[in-house]
Amino acid sequence: MLKFTKMHGIGNDYIYINGFEQPVDDPAGLSVKLSDRHFSIGGDGIVLILPSAYADFRMRMFNADGSEGKMCGNATRCIGKYVYEKGMTDKTDLTLETLSGIKKLHLGLAQDGTVSSVRVGMGKAEFAAEKIPVDAGKDAEVIGKEFSCAGKDWRISCVSVGNPHCVVPTEEDIRGMDLDRIGPCFEHHAMFPERVNTEFVNFISPTELSMRVWERGSGETMACGTGACAVVCAAVKLGICRPDAWVTVHLRGGDLKILVTKDWQIEMEGPAAFSFEGEVSV
Repeated sequence: MLKFTKMHGIGNDYIYINGFEQPVDDPAGLSVKLSDRHFSIGGDGIVLILPSAYADFRMRMFNADGSEGKMCGNATRCIGKYVYEKGMTDKTDLTLETLSGIKKLHLGLAQDGTVSSVRVGMGKAEFAAEKIPVDAGKDAEVIGKEFSCAGKDWRISCVSVGNPHCVVPTEEDIRGMDLDRIGPCFEHHAMFPERVNTEFVNFISPTELSMRVWERGSGETMACGTGACAVVCAAVKLGICRPDAWVTVHLRGGDLKILVTKDWQIEMEGPAAFSFEGEVSV
């Protein structure tokens, strides 16, 4: 039997496994099995919490289709809450090793000693097309580029926040968009050799926006931390939002606050929550 903890960051839900206590031989296959919302626990994937030689903890995350992701902003916050409230650390400033580098976490505590919010240093945004990666032809960056997909013309901006993102501003109300039809066209387009996470955005003001996200390997999710970061980075690049100012990002599962500095360093702050725990036969 495998012990697990279900957690979510504003609706972006993963199945967390303590790798200090339980080895997982085939995490990709396990993610496919456990993520099924009809025949198993259900989730956007699984996250392993592991020892690290370079940081306080290490994470590996696998999408619902079994593909391994380099980074997940919502998962980093959940790990911060998990390790503190499970007594694995008494530190409120932590380091977490990911496939996109070591992230710094600061835990905000409530009066009862539980973790009420987590602030994560997400690293530096990358706009170079070849490093995202995006097949941009002769263009060094993809910012406000015309792009045709799913029978419509869009203007897209691409950025890496440890994983590839395609930001799609639109005047169409995102609440009515058919992402089940549109999302796969972006994810599997030849322009994105490693597939891509796609964010559809309505800008409300320089400090407020709404988005929906189609994540590679998982489909539409309730929230995406790196996606929220990517959207604000693209907005700063386009001159819609200002650097060094907190921006509230409304996602289907709740809100995140994102700050992008003038040198493209990113801070993300938001909640994390336990859903339930149990054991499952694997």
